Amino acid sequence: MRYFFHGQLTRSSILLWVMLAVLGIFAIRLFYLQVIQYEYYVAKAQDIQVQPLTIQPTRGELYGLDGDDIVPIVLNEKVYTVVADPVSIKKPETVASKLRTIIGGDLVKDFESLLRDDSKKIRYAVLARNISRTQAEMIKKESLVGIGLQQTNRRVYPEGQLAAQTLGYVNSEGMGQYGIEEALHERLKGKPGMLQTVTDVSNIPLTIGKDDINTPAVDGDDIVLTIDRRIQMRAEEILKTGLEKAKATKGSIVVMNPTTGAVQAMANYPSYDPAAYNKVEDYAVFQNNVVSTPYETGSVIKALTMGAGLDSGAVTVNSTFPDGTGCTQVDDRKICNVEEDPRSATATMLDTLRYSLNTGVVHIAKQMGGGSVNRKARDTLYHYYHDQYRFGQLTGIEQAGEAKGIIIAPDQPEGNNVRYANMTFGQGMDLTMIQTATAFSAEINGGTYYQPRVVAGIRQPDGTLTKKDPIVVKQNIISQSASEQARDMIWQGRKTGFFGKFDRPGYKIGGKTGTSQVIDQTTGTYSDHNSIGSYLGFGGVIKPEYVIMVKVEDSRAGGYEGTTAAGPIFNDMSNWMIDHLHLQPSNSN
Repeated sequence: MRYFFHGQLTRSSILLWVMLAVLGIFAIRLFYLQVIQYEYYVAKAQDIQVQPLTIQPTRGELYGLDGDDIVPIVLNEKVYTVVADPVSIKKPETVASKLRTIIGGDLVKDFESLLRDDSKKIRYAVLARNISRTQAEMIKKESLVGIGLQQTNRRVYPEGQLAAQTLGYVNSEGMGQYGIEEALHERLKGKPGMLQTVTDVSNIPLTIGKDDINTPAVDGDDIVLTIDRRIQMRAEEILKTGLEKAKATKGSIVVMNPTTGAVQAMANYPSYDPAAYNKVEDYAVFQNNVVSTPYETGSVIKALTMGAGLDSGAVTVNSTFPDGTGCTQVDDRKICNVEEDPRSATATMLDTLRYSLNTGVVHIAKQMGGGSVNRKARDTLYHYYHDQYRFGQLTGIEQAGEAKGIIIAPDQPEGNNVRYANMTFGQGMDLTMIQTATAFSAEINGGTYYQPRVVAGIRQPDGTLTKKDPIVVKQNIISQSASEQARDMIWQGRKTGFFGKFDRPGYKIGGKTGTSQVIDQTTGTYSDHNSIGSYLGFGGVIKPEYVIMVKVEDSRAGGYEGTTAAGPIFNDMSNWMIDHLHLQPSNSN
């Protein structure tokens, strides 16, 4: 008995120690999990239970002006995207039939094949985009397993195609394309917010308090454009009608305020419907040619060369030059006027603008060089063209795809004397319309170069406008006196020339034609059968109130396109602007 009892105690003791050891192991394990590994498992639990949910912002809308009133041009409309999980769809034919009845022909081409996905790998497929709220509600009522709806916004255009290239569009991925939609995409799209919270198995947020992180979405800016609805509409109408009269198929026009840089209208033809951008076949129609397409602007540059000549002191208003032959020599090249000179052997600076004399502006370049076109003359011209008028540089206008053009520096092999002589009348350098019109505005407004802009400011939630101030890029690009003299000469040149008879008495309307040849891509030389007509001018009473530039391509009207095609479009737009701005005539003009 004694030994047996002793044996019992021994086995119990062993069992006890084993139990204590097991409990110790559990205790150590629990301590390891609950204390040492606490942060790890909390984080892992949050990864599983706490889901970050993106809160999408609303894209900013675009507004224009109608006088002093703000009017909508691009708004947002709630639409829905139909998505499917093909694996969850048991009867694809039935689902396809019901969706087709509701949606009609807006389904993707491979709609039924997506629903029947035999590979069972696709778990997400887009079946239709931009369906209406009514259609979405009808789909919800059908309770179709495997079919979901995602709410999005799409752009709608109360003014239709108005200013299409200036606006651009937003593609199906929500990215701004072309125009201001692309240029200011970051400001328009806003910033996504985040809701981080514990969710159930269906990813439905649960409100539990301290684990929530709620960062509100920041909606995009509602931007008000400087585009005036009525001016834009009239510019598009006049451009289209003018192109038809000139038997041309392509053209552009820009209207701007020369004392602020604000672009009031910017139009291209042909245009497109931004609400149906995906139906456009020729992608070139998306480009805003006013800012994106450099070209040799031709004789409109003579007006700017004159300003440079007056400011540099190379010539004065009363300067004359011999022009008996209508030609002048530069190195081994003879440069002649386009038409036979109808005047005497001596010409004036006003004659240079009135009769568009190539010899006159080359004379200015020669005087800059002390009597010949040389390095000094080239340096002086480059200073005015590049540094003062800012040719060959981006203007900074809020448009995607702006081109800076090409101007060859005088120290480059191609920047020779003959090229610079040609540049005085608009050949040998490529400029955009916005560069040319902005430089011209600075020349005639007293010498201040304003950055061209299409943004007037931000529309606040209460509907008021926080204005964006004009941006002065450079002052005194030419002196005040040179600006006044150039402006008066440009006015006199038009008044006493061919177009003077189209202007109303009492107003100062000045301008210059330009007809430039186009390089034949097959020969690399100027074509004898194709050219571009331009007209650049201003209008007002005491001071310039507007600047208009017109470009017409492939005109079949005959004659010089600057006169026969672009000039009449300027005339119509200028006379309309006088009425629109309620300008009262002066007896002194």
